[in-house]
Amino acid sequence: MHVEDLRSFVVLAETEHLTEAAAGLGTSQPNLSRSLRRVEDAFGVPLFEREHRGLRLNPYGRIVLEAARLSISAVENAQHRIDALLDPESGTVRLAFLHSVAPSLLPDLLKAFRAVGPSVEFALRQGSSQDIAQDLESGEAEIGISSPRPDPARFGWHLLEQQRLALHVPPNHPLATRRRVELAAAAAEPFIGLQPGFGFQRITDELCRAAGFTPRLAFEASDLTTIDSLVGAGLGVAVLPSSAVRGSESGAVAVPLAGIQSRREIGMIWRLRGQLTPAAERFRSFVRSWPVISS
Repeated sequence: MHVEDLRSFVVLAETEHLTEAAAGLGTSQPNLSRSLRRVEDAFGVPLFEREHRGLRLNPYGRIVLEAARLSISAVENAQHRIDALLDPESGTVRLAFLHSVAPSLLPDLLKAFRAVGPSVEFALRQGSSQDIAQDLESGEAEIGISSPRPDPARFGWHLLEQQRLALHVPPNHPLATRRRVELAAAAAEPFIGLQPGFGFQRITDELCRAAGFTPRLAFEASDLTTIDSLVGAGLGVAVLPSSAVRGSESGAVAVPLAGIQSRREIGMIWRLRGQLTPAAERFRSFVRSWPVISS
């Protein structure tokens, strides 16, 4: 039974006259009769009482009429939503992003894109790099802004920003006056870090390991701004990309880290297996034209 059969049934139920219904539908009476037969066969009961003046909906038919109207409405709504997704001018981009790009990179990207695609909408999801990868795999998101670089066998990657890392220390800390500092100089300090599952915490752990020590975590936060604030309050030190906490008034002092590896990469990612909606494809193409930022 096709949805068109249900539409024909609704018209016939409303007119209760085969000839009038066929004329309204622009079809022949035999075609309409065959359509009605398919609906009745699907439910296994007659839906009309046949009378000499036409048809009269029976109790079974009234139940089916209510369900048919709801079904047709649901199908039409689904079609409207699909049509909207297929429209690159007014579709919706499902975008997942890191907490740390919310104050800087993400607003800049969205503002620039809105200038060329003002009718495109965004369904935003914020989370850790692990959350973003899961959202892309499940289809909850189509595009992510994440770090570090993901598994190249599963995700595409386009570099957007390279962020210089710095050791953030409390005001009046002995290291605060340094122009540049080796991370090993902070080995004995308490660190403020991110909770497990955040990609940047893995970067911090790897840098500390390369410097010959394991950081002693005094607190695990869920965003970089909170970490910076706690450092400013004197609770410890932290490795942070300074551009991710721009405009902070915490009082923490950012001392650039020495070493060529002391950078964090932010990029756009997408699932390799799967097709983007036209609006998401348009956004991805736009972002690919974005110049790489070094901060």
